Amino acid sequence: MIEKQSEKYVSDSTTKQVHIIMNEHINGSHRLFGGKLMEWIDIVAGVVARRHANCNVTTISMDKIHFKAPAYVNDLVVLVGKVTYVGTSSMEIRVDTFVESLDGVKRPINHAYVVMVALDEHEKPTKVPRLILQTEQEKAEWEAGIKRNQLRKQRSLEFY
Repeated sequence: MIEKQSEKYVSDSTTKQVHIIMNEHINGSHRLFGGKLMEWIDIVAGVVARRHANCNVTTISMDKIHFKAPAYVNDLVVLVGKVTYVGTSSMEIRVDTFVESLDGVKRPINHAYVVMVALDEHEKPTKVPRLILQTEQEKAEWEAGIKRNQLRKQRSLEFY
């Protein structure tokens, strides 16, 4: 059994994934298919959550998906995921997606928040490590995460 830490830094689980857009990733409008990007976002969020929780996880929700710009065949797409907020067994993961040009310049094309829950060996929710916040940006994300968590709970109560 893996021993769990009681606290972790955001940087302990930050994850980057890179793809070259191929023809099979393209929709009828010759842009990256949104569903493919959502799959990649879910995978990155899952890796981040597993690294933070040191156990299996499951996706609970994906929200605040904001498509800012398209990606096309042969574009280099970079996804960066990090923990922004943790509850008792849940973790909010922000995944930012960029298109990277040949000179290394990245332009944002999407960001999303994914809520994952840590699971024990019986697939029941289990506690996750607290999050150590070091930067002002991490603290701001945490505060915004509190608000997003409250909104999710309210929407759930209202079946919205």
